[in-house]
Amino acid sequence: MEPQQVLLIATAVLCMAAIYSTVGHGGGSGYLAVLAIAAIAPEQMRSTALLLNVVVSSIATWKFASTGTFRKDLFVPLVCASIPAAFLGGYIDLPSHVYKPIVGAVLLFAAIRLFIPIKGNEQTKKPMLCVVLVAGIVIGFFSGTIGIGGGIFLSPLVLLIGWTTAKQTAAISAPFILVNSISSLGGIALDNTGLPIDLMFVAPLAIAVVIGGFVGATYGSKKLGHQGLRTVLGVVLLIAAGKMFLSVQGDLNQESADAIKSTHE
Repeated sequence: MEPQQVLLIATAVLCMAAIYSTVGHGGGSGYLAVLAIAAIAPEQMRSTALLLNVVVSSIATWKFASTGTFRKDLFVPLVCASIPAAFLGGYIDLPSHVYKPIVGAVLLFAAIRLFIPIKGNEQTKKPMLCVVLVAGIVIGFFSGTIGIGGGIFLSPLVLLIGWTTAKQTAAISAPFILVNSISSLGGIALDNTGLPIDLMFVAPLAIAVVIGGFVGATYGSKKLGHQGLRTVLGVVLLIAAGKMFLSVQGDLNQESADAIKSTHE
């Protein structure tokens, strides 16, 4: 890949990291969007996005820890259920024609979530343990399969049910994403006897997300993400989702063309 292309991708993931980290997220769906637009191979997308997730969610965990809004009673059962599920999800290697539409659907969901302003009641409900465990398993598994940390699923769930306030959500999302991303990478490494990444490509992206994550998490730990920026990001994710769906159709057309060609040879 040309240096100019890597620079553009690095700039894009820096912006994603800065915006996502304002709400305690690692930015996995944003990185998938950038990688999808850049036409990176699906087998590299998952591990690359998860590695960048680990970097940014580590910074966000550190920054949001100072807010004093961490909910240990909710976090512990969530991760106890999600970590093994994320490992299993990472171990499962989906074929391209299955992976791409799933990623497209996730990006579409993430885009819709970004268009909705962050809200959270100050009065919260006590979480039911069985519901928390089921939520952790489902979110962890799908996060590992897709290549995200699960924040885009966790945040709307806990806010909708009323388990957390907006600030509490950000405080538990960052470490939740961190541990699930690490667990998912472990599953991928086991399946492939190593991580399918290009270090020369990932290194500049990692540097970029460190900068973006630090700026975004520093701002977000004091004031939650600006809605205007979230809306712009939502448009980017919509474009990436469309590209994923279109690329699936292109792959199917190519397979049909190859099949027809082989019958005439």
